[in-house]
Amino acid sequence: MKCPFCANGENRVIDSRISKDGSAIRRRRECLACEKRFTTYEFVEEVLPVVVKKDGRREPFDRMKIISGIKKACEKRPISMDAIETMVENVEQACQEYQGKEIPSSMVGEKVMKELQRLDGVAYVRFASVYRQFRDVGEFLEELKDFLHVTKEEEKKA
Repeated sequence: MKCPFCANGENRVIDSRISKDGSAIRRRRECLACEKRFTTYEFVEEVLPVVVKKDGRREPFDRMKIISGIKKACEKRPISMDAIETMVENVEQACQEYQGKEIPSSMVGEKVMKELQRLDGVAYVRFASVYRQFRDVGEFLEELKDFLHVTKEEEKKA
């Protein structure tokens, strides 16, 4: 582990703790050269399927792409970073639970849409407008009608 201050590879662990959610180990380290302290995190490496794009290209699952898309959809909405992080974790977990080595990008996109639909209607419609690539206003209105219908059904159940 290189020191972020002087790039020396020699350091010692001062303290180790399990993170609040139990998914990582937090370690406080001290550089043996410059004596500055820094924090590292250890995570279990999770194997995610390769994402198959609409045009047939394959690329590794990229958490940052999902975060970026959700952040754009949630821009200027009262949605916390914690809520966005929870959504991304839910999408990532669904992809991990998928039984294949490859997952269609459409399945990832649909999972993101379901998460946004539960969280915020405006963010959902924003994401859907980009994801579904509406060709005209009519298609957009159809999506809104479907969204409103689903929302009313959920209200009746509650």
